[in-house]
Amino acid sequence: MEVVRRFVLPVLDLQRLLAAPREYVRYARDLRAYRALPHAEPLETRDLFPQLWDRVATSPYDAHYFFQDVWAARHVAARRPERHVDVGSRIDLVGFLTALTDVVFVDIRPLDAELPNLTSVAGAVTALPFPDRSEDSVSCLHVAEHIGLGRYGDPLDPDGTRKAARELARVLRPGGQLLFSLPVGRPRLQFNAHRIHDPLDVVALFPELELVEFSGIDDAGRFAANRELEELREARYACGLFRFARSSSSSS
Repeated sequence: MEVVRRFVLPVLDLQRLLAAPREYVRYARDLRAYRALPHAEPLETRDLFPQLWDRVATSPYDAHYFFQDVWAARHVAARRPERHVDVGSRIDLVGFLTALTDVVFVDIRPLDAELPNLTSVAGAVTALPFPDRSEDSVSCLHVAEHIGLGRYGDPLDPDGTRKAARELARVLRPGGQLLFSLPVGRPRLQFNAHRIHDPLDVVALFPELELVEFSGIDDAGRFAANRELEELREARYACGLFRFARSSSSSS
């Protein structure tokens, strides 16, 4: 049933479909009650705009992206680089980082938005448009697991994640910081959504760099800083947050 659900959800949300009659009854009840209130504004039928899914007990959020973006923003803020390069991460984070520094955003789908301190560049994480060891501050968050699966229009390539890791390491200069995240846990491919990696294998993708910090979000959505790599190795779909650095004395 889980596989069936994954094939159906891209075109049809069965849970919402089944809940819709109940929610429309609630909507109609609220509409009648509002129209009966003193001083209620005139309302034309053409202006009705049902919003059925926002009445929840707590504010919803995606644990991976919420904690990941806060984690990354704090590290960029602490470093205060002259400029920060982000490769394909969530565009809300990219926009927020422009409040801290100049940001260059690289993606095969460039961001068509004008914003102070933002430069958008068309490019791929497997062929970054920067010289070797040129960048002091780089992030690539919840991106590399997709590379080579065609989900975003990129070429199919079983080595996509490894190639992305090599390019990110290539452009990081001595003393530089790379913020990197992707799903971790029991290794597997879920085509064409993403790959899930053993945290130890992720570290092995960056042999030239030093792992400075491993934090993460577990299967229950709990964030913890400075975890041990082994903590999330048996997860189903956790998020590993890796902070890498290139040694200032590195010369090869």
